[in-house]
Amino acid sequence: MRAGDLLRLAEVPEVADLRMPAAGLAAWLGGVGGLLAPVPSAVAGALVTLVVFRLVETPALRRAVVAWFLIALAVGTSAALRDLAVRSGPAAALSETRTAVSARVTVTSDPRPVQGQFATSIIMRGTVSVLGARGSSYDVHTPVLLIADESWAHVELGSTMTVRGRLAPSGGHDVAAVLTPFGPPPRADPPSVLWRGSAAVRHAIRESSSVGPAPARELVPALVDGDDQGLPDQVQEEFRASGLTHLLAVSGTNLTLVVGFLLVVGRWCGVRGRWQYALGAAGIVGFILLARTEPSVVRAAAMGTVALLGMGSNGTGRGVRAIGVAVVGLLLLDPWLATAVGFALSVLATAGILLLSPVWSRALAHWMPMWMAQAIAVPTAAQLACTPLVAAISGQVSLVAVLANLAAGPLVAPATVCGLLGGVIGLVWSGAGMVPGWLACLCARGIIAIADRAAGLALPAIEWGTDWIALGVLTAICAGLAVTLGTLLAHRSSGLGCCLLMVLVVLVPLPSPGWPPEGWVMTVCDVGQGDGIALNAGDGQAVLVDVGPQAGSMDHCLERLGVKVLPTIVLSHFHADHVDGFAETVGGRRVGAVLVSGLPEPEERFAAVQAETDGRIRTPAYGEVQQIGDVRMQVIGPVPGTLLAGDPNNASLVVLAEIRGVRILLTGDVEPDGQARLAAAYPGLRVDVLKIPHHGSRYQEMDFLVALDPAIAIASVGEDNDYGHPAASTMEPLRDSGARVFRTDRDGDVVVALRDGRLRVSTGD
Repeated sequence: MRAGDLLRLAEVPEVADLRMPAAGLAAWLGGVGGLLAPVPSAVAGALVTLVVFRLVETPALRRAVVAWFLIALAVGTSAALRDLAVRSGPAAALSETRTAVSARVTVTSDPRPVQGQFATSIIMRGTVSVLGARGSSYDVHTPVLLIADESWAHVELGSTMTVRGRLAPSGGHDVAAVLTPFGPPPRADPPSVLWRGSAAVRHAIRESSSVGPAPARELVPALVDGDDQGLPDQVQEEFRASGLTHLLAVSGTNLTLVVGFLLVVGRWCGVRGRWQYALGAAGIVGFILLARTEPSVVRAAAMGTVALLGMGSNGTGRGVRAIGVAVVGLLLLDPWLATAVGFALSVLATAGILLLSPVWSRALAHWMPMWMAQAIAVPTAAQLACTPLVAAISGQVSLVAVLANLAAGPLVAPATVCGLLGGVIGLVWSGAGMVPGWLACLCARGIIAIADRAAGLALPAIEWGTDWIALGVLTAICAGLAVTLGTLLAHRSSGLGCCLLMVLVVLVPLPSPGWPPEGWVMTVCDVGQGDGIALNAGDGQAVLVDVGPQAGSMDHCLERLGVKVLPTIVLSHFHADHVDGFAETVGGRRVGAVLVSGLPEPEERFAAVQAETDGRIRTPAYGEVQQIGDVRMQVIGPVPGTLLAGDPNNASLVVLAEIRGVRILLTGDVEPDGQARLAAAYPGLRVDVLKIPHHGSRYQEMDFLVALDPAIAIASVGEDNDYGHPAASTMEPLRDSGARVFRTDRDGDVVVALRDGRLRVSTGD
């Protein structure tokens, strides 16, 4: 290969016309400015436009600069006005006083169950057309969020009803208020024929795949139309850890596969010329109806359409121009997308595929088949383009995502197409629809197996800072790779070397210097809004007190600590935020006794723990003492006489542990009544480390907590939780008493160590 060929492979192909991408960027900046600071942004935009206009001399470029400014101004003005209409309309005003209203509501999203701490709520979006309150009636067109009880689970998308309920302020900028209905759903006007047809196809897809095993049969609808209800939390966490989460939501990939398959069938049936465009347009509209007309779906449809255009002749040039058109159109339709992370990721991934994958595919095709080269280049390009933004959001750089997508890629298309075929055929003959549905489930099982293996690899992701310097360095690295990978991949030796290096980095664990800290005795793991605590019993063993609310978090923490054996697990009580991570945590580890609260509520979680342990659980006696390795543990709560009926929090097992002289009090979610009884039963109790009860909620017996005189107090709490945890009224008195106060939402894993006779704290931020 000549030097000139290598140089061309190292460059991103020239795009003939960058005016529309620049227009898309202008629209994006205008949308952000219109939502965050309309007037300053407009003034700044005008000044920048004037300066650039004076600096450039080309008439065509001057006209383009003025056009870009007008586009930014149009999108910014639309965003500001629509945001103002949402925030200052009658619904928003009435929500400030939590007024009871009567509202004519059209449901605009599918009802979705959300498990709360005590009950399941049903959440859906709606548009209010008539709002009545305090003897007045308003004709409006206002988006709201409905939060109802489980009786609303089967409300149909597109139905219209008059709802009596109470308005409350909304934390989101794209809905005016939260509407909580009084009682079950009223009689509703049925959805339109299109919505009923869409619902029938979705039901048929789910029915056709029901012949397969769980959880594969739940994955197929997610692959086809984004319907992931029923998919276990553990599977969703594995998809997140392995970089396959995009398969569970509607994305441009879904549309490309579905509409692309439709166009192929059309060609088989003799559809040619402009009729191909008409068929494609009909397929896009049908896909949007099937997957729902929510902003994320419309965004995915637009990016999928851009990808389809990029597959044709002059694909890169047409595709990049189409990105600009799509961004401008989407932001005019829904200006709130300007601040949506998902929108930014979709645009970056599509741009990466259009600009980088053709170069890399041609480079790899010098020593491998083109189909294989494209299978490698496409997911790699999308991942590289999104990496800086993903790191800014998550604080991690995924190393396994490319490998997982490469492995899963060949299975996604047949699973999606067969799932869709099963649904369409199933509308006519349900038995025949189960044949392609069964094939779709086979492919889905393979994808789930890949996600499971990838999530369990030694190094699925590395921690990365989210400050400007760290993100700037990462962006520079990604830009350097974008420019140089074409040259490296063009040679068999260097190309194989790059692939081998990536595989080794993922499969071979890297050392974590200084972690776990020498002499660690206790770790409060960052498991989100929940509790997960490890007590070091020595020799790779730990006593666990609670296991967190979700699969993966506690397991990852224990892996970093090098814990292989769990001689004792204590589940303080059966709320989701303390037990739902149980199955993933115990998987692959030797487990001994499982001690549980004496109040088996909620019953479904008690039953789940029983099933996972084959019934090998027991409730320890009050005052029971155990020695497990280096851990001496005494159960000191709940104190007899504590009010337990119907209150799992007060039924929390309270454990006093001692490890090499360090006294630790683990309090579960015990409430003030239980704390007061502990204070009476153990006067003069002093500890070195306190796990603050109930995630630092404001309901505490502060005299008791302060009297414990802890040197270290830790709140296990999730970032941006809806409960107001931890409360300043809890944290500040502890801090004022001399305790060093930590919280996992800000500090990450909190590790207490004993070195040279002194307590030291390290955090995994």
